[in-house]
Amino acid sequence: MTTSYAGPTASMYLADLGATVIKVERPGRGDDARSWGPPFVDGVSAWFASANRNKLSFAVNLRTPEGLDALLRLLDDADVFLQNMNPAKLVRMGIDGESLRARNPRLVYCAMSGFGLDGPDSALAGYDLVAQARSGLMSVTGESGGAPQRVSTALSDIGTGMAAAIAINAALVRQARTGVGETIDVSLLDTDLALMAPRIAAYCAGEPEPAPSGGTDSVLSVYQPFETADRTLVLAIGNDVIWQRFCVAAELPELGADPALADNAGRRADRERVIALVAARLAERPATEWLRIFAEAQVPAALVQSLSEVVKDPQVVARTAVLPVPGARDLVSVHSPFRLGSQAAPRNERFPDLGADTRRILTRIGYTEYQIDALVASGAVGLAAEEVSR
Repeated sequence: MTTSYAGPTASMYLADLGATVIKVERPGRGDDARSWGPPFVDGVSAWFASANRNKLSFAVNLRTPEGLDALLRLLDDADVFLQNMNPAKLVRMGIDGESLRARNPRLVYCAMSGFGLDGPDSALAGYDLVAQARSGLMSVTGESGGAPQRVSTALSDIGTGMAAAIAINAALVRQARTGVGETIDVSLLDTDLALMAPRIAAYCAGEPEPAPSGGTDSVLSVYQPFETADRTLVLAIGNDVIWQRFCVAAELPELGADPALADNAGRRADRERVIALVAARLAERPATEWLRIFAEAQVPAALVQSLSEVVKDPQVVARTAVLPVPGARDLVSVHSPFRLGSQAAPRNERFPDLGADTRRILTRIGYTEYQIDALVASGAVGLAAEEVSR
């Protein structure tokens, strides 16, 4: 019972791993992300489609006693419940963690929020932008000397979805062994703090307050973008062995032979001179030539690609990383960031229409056809548009 992007991402990854995921939505409106756009394709939000494959949709009006009772009956037999609602509202409705686990002790209850279940700001609403700002992530992102910038994707949401999926899977192992559930607390702020862990650790260890620095790294020297003769590439000198390989490949023997530059501390201390010499050399040749040279020398490098290039990248294509939505024109999702050897092909079922599975789910938890029709007539549950029209 989550909207927007973090919760749907978490449940999509669980579905990719084989879970039966029931998406509980408001009749007539559904997940907020259904209206996120443009772009829309045949009335469907591209953002929504990207985070909701492999799910069922159960449209239920929780403001009605009958709708709330249907949800409780569903949760009495559930393994996991994810929600991102206001904590006070959950208590009023009797679907907070304590109440639900009293009914179903084996339930894994995952609360997703902006700031966590406790602390002075636990009741505040949170979004990706707010978490990036408050965690310090924006303070280190952007051009050197420029204003702080948001990382231009739903980073906090996707990272929080991954964190939730990890914790849920661990709790399910415990559930299988002991029959006991768990309460899981994940938040956008905690996720972004985790993403900032190396920067926070360095600052607390005495590093100066960091600021936006373009594509450079705070610790590693020669770990940044460079302009070649025709376009931008990145060069990642991650250790001293790679540094020596690079100096040979780039025909900069004087740098490789300089004992003062033999380790990263020395290269960092003389960063300005080193970067200037590397930049001058890389500007002499086109990027594709440098990529060939660096690949042969085992020096990590890559083009800074636009999305039009990313979706055609041979490695991306070979890994089927971009998944067309079945039966939908120009809609895609992205393969989860894991592959299972037991799965010959990824699970890739089309996102559900709002209320598409309401009748089937109610039947599964014991409602008769007569009772279901009464729930529909009262507005306690909703059906898919095509089912209503029939």
